[in-house]
Amino acid sequence: MDLQDQLKNLFPDHIEEESSTENEADSTKIWMQDDPILCKYEKRKGKPITILEGYTGATEDFKILAKEIKTKLSVGGSFKDDKIIIQGDYRDKIMQMLKEKGFNVKRVGG
Repeated sequence: MDLQDQLKNLFPDHIEEESSTENEADSTKIWMQDDPILCKYEKRKGKPITILEGYTGATEDFKILAKEIKTKLSVGGSFKDDKIIIQGDYRDKIMQMLKEKGFNVKRVGG
């Protein structure tokens, strides 16, 4: 008898909620747009950064996208002024990830 069976015996009226799968489903429902997202490369204080801008959807969707990019690449970054700023030059990897999600991406500079 595992833990789930024991809990069902103790609390027979309890209904399980599947909140973990709902959160995953919400993160994949990002609004797609027709205009391309611009992927730029800059150097600030001598260090390379990648900037994504031009997303016309909700700010919360763009924040979810920023978090997903940062976790997949295992890098730092931030979300400021409707721009995603990623530490390092990851234009190719980010553009590939966004294309797999269905976004149009345009490389700007270099």
